[in-house]
This record gives sequence, C-alpha cells and structure tokens, in this order.
Amino acid sequence: MRHLLAAGHRSVVIDSLVFGHRAAVPPGVPFYGADLADEATVRSVLEQERIDVVMHFAAFAYVGESVTHPLKYYFNNVVATLHLLRAMLDAGVRRIVFSSTCATYGIPATVPIVESMPQAPINPYGRSKYDVEGALRALQGTHDLRFACFRYFNAAGASEDGDLGEDHSPETHLIPLAIGAVLGRNPPLQVFGTDYPTPDGTCLRDYVHVDDLCRAHLAALPRLERPGTGLFYNLGTGRPTAVLEVLDAVGRLAGRPVPRAFGPRRAGDPPALYADATLARQDLGWEPRYRGIEPIIETAWRWHTRHPHGFAR
Repeated sequence: MRHLLAAGHRSVVIDSLVFGHRAAVPPGVPFYGADLADEATVRSVLEQERIDVVMHFAAFAYVGESVTHPLKYYFNNVVATLHLLRAMLDAGVRRIVFSSTCATYGIPATVPIVESMPQAPINPYGRSKYDVEGALRALQGTHDLRFACFRYFNAAGASEDGDLGEDHSPETHLIPLAIGAVLGRNPPLQVFGTDYPTPDGTCLRDYVHVDDLCRAHLAALPRLERPGTGLFYNLGTGRPTAVLEVLDAVGRLAGRPVPRAFGPRRAGDPPALYADATLARQDLGWEPRYRGIEPIIETAWRWHTRHPHGFAR
C-alpha cells in the first residue's frame, strides 16, 4: 500500500479482517470491511470509488490446513474470487493483479522453476490458485480481462523501517516462528522432515522480500494498458535456502541457537522450490534488492522485536 501511495496512486482497501489488521491501512486510505464473496458490496465499492485496477491478495495460504480443510480453501480462494471477478466485470473494471503461488507447480521435475514448466499442484492451496489462474485465462478471451499473475515463492521480511510486518494467528511462516522461538515467545520450532533429498535433509525454499514483491506489482501496472494482456511471472531470488540455514541465520542475529524439535514430513510439502525469475527481469525490469536470507531476516527481526504484540502493539 505504501509503495502505491508513494508512486502517486490513489488506493482503496477492501478486507474482511479475518487475518488482516485495520492498523496496517495507512491513514486517509478509504477502508471497507467486506468479504469478497459479498458481490453486491464489492461491486458498489468498485463503482463508487471509480476503481480501474484491482490487486487481489485475499486468500487463505496455509498449505497444511488446506490438506485437512480443503473446502475452506476452495470456498475462500476460488468461489470468493469468482464473485470478485463478476463484480469487477459488472462494474467495468478490466484489470487485475493476482497473487498466485509457486505451489501451483507441485513437485517440479527440475529446479529452478520457469513459468513454462507443467503445473501439477499437490495440495488444495496450490490447486485453488491454479484454478483461479484458469478463470483469468478464460475471461481474458471472453471479456478482455487484462491480468498479471505473480507466482510468489516464499514471501518474507518486513518493511525496512520496522513499522509493517507479519502478525498472523496462527503463525505458520518459518522466519517469524523461528524469531518467536529464540525470543522465548513460542515453543521450540518444529522442523518438518529431515530426510528430504537436499543437502541437509530439510526443505529448500526461495525467500523473497515483501518490498521486492511490491515493486513487481507496480512495474506490472503499465503493461495492463494493452488489450488482451495476460502475464505470468515467477517472483523469487533464485537462491534456495534450507530450513536449518534459516534457523542458523536467526540464531546468529539473536546470539543464541533457535530452540527446535524434529518431526516427520508435513503432507503437501515439496522438497525444493526455487525460482527462475528471468522473465520478470526481462519484461518488467524487476530485480530483487534483497538477495540473501540474512538481510531479509534482519528486517523481520526489527519488526518482531519492536512490536512484540504485532499490530496490537
């Protein structure tokens, strides 16, 4: 949001606050408390505020939970998005930037992953995003819907100034869980699986800073002016980091090891996911500024140490 405002865009927020926080919305930005499945309300906001581009971030994103509660994910991530898309079309809004995920690739045959590789999601979360990608493609052809679809790898970190960061309940992301464990706020961190075919036996992931994701969204906006535009981009650094490497980095920052416990693999977790983001670099001129795991963790550390209770302060 702050990146949009700094670039001179007028912004409006629609959020049910199921997981979001009203305090994260900058002062002066119009806010509407609504669910995307409330099609009439969403259409009214789009028309009243004269919206010309939608950025869609509203999704449930817990892989493990999606395996045990798939209907929750299909209703929220797919059905609610279809309501949003119909509200957009009824309101004459033809441009959308959609947050997808590397989970649409499933277990890739090779890494790094390029956009042209087959998509075969292995969990309902990834499938729900894949299904929305299909809806965007269909509407591109029938309704001139123009879209940029970003397949995030592991979004991480916090704003450079330490004022915005992760505040989830429950928290499932590795970096905030590791910070909470080393600070004594959480139980020892649970490591899921140490027998993967990776150098240290733990999962490899590509951590990309949230500010770098924001810059990619801004870079895509001019491309959506062209009729018939449908864009798909990986957003990642291309540098895989193992779970134990993340814990070691947090431990170095804290000056003591992260307490940990080891358990079996978690259903739905591929061994390795990391990006080839060449296409985003070529088309959008996008380059991640945070290229290593340590500077990403440093921004998260500032947020969590300055805001021990999250947005409740």
